[in-house]
Amino acid sequence: MTQHINEPAEAATEGTSDTGASFDQTVDAGVVAQLEAEKADLKDKLLRTLAEMENLRRRTERELADARVYGITSFARDVLSVSDNIRRALDAIPADQRSAEGPLKAFADGIDLTDRELVKTLGRHGVKEISPKGEKFDPNMHQAMFEVPDASVPNGTVVQVMQTGFSIGERVLRPALVGVSKGGAKAAPPIDNDTPIV
Repeated sequence: MTQHINEPAEAATEGTSDTGASFDQTVDAGVVAQLEAEKADLKDKLLRTLAEMENLRRRTERELADARVYGITSFARDVLSVSDNIRRALDAIPADQRSAEGPLKAFADGIDLTDRELVKTLGRHGVKEISPKGEKFDPNMHQAMFEVPDASVPNGTVVQVMQTGFSIGERVLRPALVGVSKGGAKAAPPIDNDTPIV
């Protein structure tokens, strides 16, 4: 009799554990799917964060490089007015008195030397002169002040520089003020080495 009582109890326990095991597997499958989705979401967030950090690093490097090159822009622009005044002072001395021996020649030589040293110092810091006489007019680098009728040079050629321009890095600090030729032959287009000659 004891055996009969124990057998149904074991059968009931086995049935319960089968149902429990299948319930545990279902719960485990749901939890696994949820964890897999969470893992994919976290991986996506991590990859996006890494990409954003890389972009931030590149942008910071570019901004630092720009700051090194263009950080003195406003200072250089102010110094250009000093250079202009030095040149005006030099131009105010008549040419015949500039070449004659005496105190005025020494004064003119000193002013000229100061101007050259100032331009050289600006050049060491990335500020370069734009003196385009004889070149084709470029509206990005030059500012046309007037046109000069001159058939001896191609149309659109810079024939006179009123004020020297300056650039810093790849940017124009101050455009050159120029006079441009009018009436000559058209300027030749730039030669493209990739185009085959027919």
